[in-house]
Amino acid sequence: MTLHLSAFVRLAHADREILAQALHRRVRILEPRQDIIREGERPRFVNVILEGWAQRYKQLADGRRQILSFFIAGDLCDANVFILKQMDHSLSTVTRVKLAEISQSEFQEIMERSPRIAQALWWNELVTVAIQREWTTNIGQRTAYERIAHLFCEMFVRLRTTGRTEGDACEFPLTQSEIAEATGLTQVHVNRTIQEMRRDQLIELRNKRLQVFDLDRLMSVALFNPNYLHLDHEGLA
Repeated sequence: MTLHLSAFVRLAHADREILAQALHRRVRILEPRQDIIREGERPRFVNVILEGWAQRYKQLADGRRQILSFFIAGDLCDANVFILKQMDHSLSTVTRVKLAEISQSEFQEIMERSPRIAQALWWNELVTVAIQREWTTNIGQRTAYERIAHLFCEMFVRLRTTGRTEGDACEFPLTQSEIAEATGLTQVHVNRTIQEMRRDQLIELRNKRLQVFDLDRLMSVALFNPNYLHLDHEGLA
């Protein structure tokens, strides 16, 4: 969490200590593909991903599912969740996940003790909404090739920002089914598109790892502009 918020606001040592204390009070470990909280349940905690990948999704009555966003280590799943009487979406793990649960009173105390953390949390929420706008644009306007390339770019850049890439490669545990549910495509279409990207020598996706051979070219074909991630202010200075 500290690394993620530091991308928005420079945090002092005291701020980092406040976060560290909050993140170690209540910790859960969940196995892959388990629900963290389901739609209709009453939220009691802000969930912070400490390790692993998670996802936000909506599921229709007939079982069809739309993945709305992915979370990586350092992400808050819902900072304003206490406003809700019941969840209007579900959260689940993609990989084995270690997460911290922060109660409403603890969360309020963090913001009162540290204006810098409060400011970073506002930035975090603005970026969350910006990512959602970009995903809506993906499904409404981009081609299948562009949608999948855009997802690869976004996750690679987000992982690189928090030091979780190794050169031109990163962890990428999503199945083709999950990529399909995130991009509004069929699994068959996803498979064909990824094969086409391989032939175009843009990426290699194997053994839950993504290798990007030419990030600039991948960003170009995806029509990807990272400005919506807002990674260019004081926390990176």
